[in-house]
Amino acid sequence: MKNETLFGICPFFTTQKILAGKWTILILHILSNKEKRFNELQRELGEITQATLTKQLKQLEHDGLIHREVYAQVPPKVEYSLTSIGKNFQKVLDELENWGADYIEYLKTTAQKS
Repeated sequence: MKNETLFGICPFFTTQKILAGKWTILILHILSNKEKRFNELQRELGEITQATLTKQLKQLEHDGLIHREVYAQVPPKVEYSLTSIGKNFQKVLDELENWGADYIEYLKTTAQKS
């Protein structure tokens, strides 16, 4: 079976495809706290370019993980927030954070032995 046909069938392949973006996990983490505007996201992410952030946000919106709310006001206001399936990802983010903390401890222990 070709990889393209596994999307939407195999849970691991589907998840890997959704999370493949370099900034995806960090964007989801930031939005898990509260809705953010584009510039707020860019400031919190630091090194990300405007073009890359735009691309990542469009992909996450396409995948159904985030919602883009455009307010009819001057100046224009746009906020990004997690959808219900995006909020459901919080459990995974918590586990990734726990694993990351464990791995950092592992690295410290390994470095001390060297």
